[in-house]
Amino acid sequence: MNQLAQLKQYTTVVADTGDFQSIKAYAPQDATTNPSLILKAVQKPEYRPLLEKTIADFPHASTEEIVDRLLIAFGTEILKFVPGRVSTEIDAALSFDTQATVAKGRELIALYEAAGIARGRVLIKIASTWEGIRAAEILEQEGIRCNLTLLFSLCQAVACAEAGVQLISPFVGRIYDWYKKSTGTDYQGADDPGVQSVKRIYQYYRKFGYKTEVMGASFRNTSQILELAGCDLLTISPDLLQKLADTEGTVERKLVTDANADIDKIALDEKTFRFMLNEDAMATEKLAEGIRAFCADSGKLKKMIGEMR
Repeated sequence: MNQLAQLKQYTTVVADTGDFQSIKAYAPQDATTNPSLILKAVQKPEYRPLLEKTIADFPHASTEEIVDRLLIAFGTEILKFVPGRVSTEIDAALSFDTQATVAKGRELIALYEAAGIARGRVLIKIASTWEGIRAAEILEQEGIRCNLTLLFSLCQAVACAEAGVQLISPFVGRIYDWYKKSTGTDYQGADDPGVQSVKRIYQYYRKFGYKTEVMGASFRNTSQILELAGCDLLTISPDLLQKLADTEGTVERKLVTDANADIDKIALDEKTFRFMLNEDAMATEKLAEGIRAFCADSGKLKKMIGEMR
């Protein structure tokens, strides 16, 4: 068996792409999208008609509404190729507005349901800010499942679990990028700081009985992926899925519950959360950078739509 097939024995494999054909090729359980992936997809000739049709079908809609309709169009198509769930991201510009995030989450779910998609097949992606986590807590109580993204630290993970969110997406590769740049070290295997971060979160959740799913994300190489075999889910880009599919060799389960893990429970309120996040330079910088990048790509998508109308 190739590495991808073996990995699927231990972990739910998720495709990190807006490319339907890639999703079809690798037969993942779920799929995730974000503004950058949607922008990348609509620039391809094979997906341009989906954007054109969305614009044509809603001639009187605002650009913001067209973006929402496009997200639902992609999500609906993706769900034809995966048996599980699709993650659809809320505009990162709302990352510090709890009520606006709640309203947008409700709107997106309503659009999916109008398209015949049950809410249980959709995860609303929200940035792991304090405001975003509070919004997710409200949405979860309404049966709207959430995927908390741009997650770089244990305090974010703890806050998400205590809010009862369905799933978190700790960003392995971006953590690795920061440490590699700051130290000059090209980390490998279990020494990778991104890998270590996910392992720490996984063990914390298991020790204290949290039900929130852990989905490692943002990988730079297959070594990072294989070190997290056994994680609840891993969302992987098509190029790395292909490398795993092309590679033979034994894949071992690396993440197992350690009942004796030396982990202290964190008592977390808003002040503690903000202080812990502030003390973590990597998490603070990467969270801010991620929000800016997603906002920039959303802006490019809106500009493209404006020029096509």
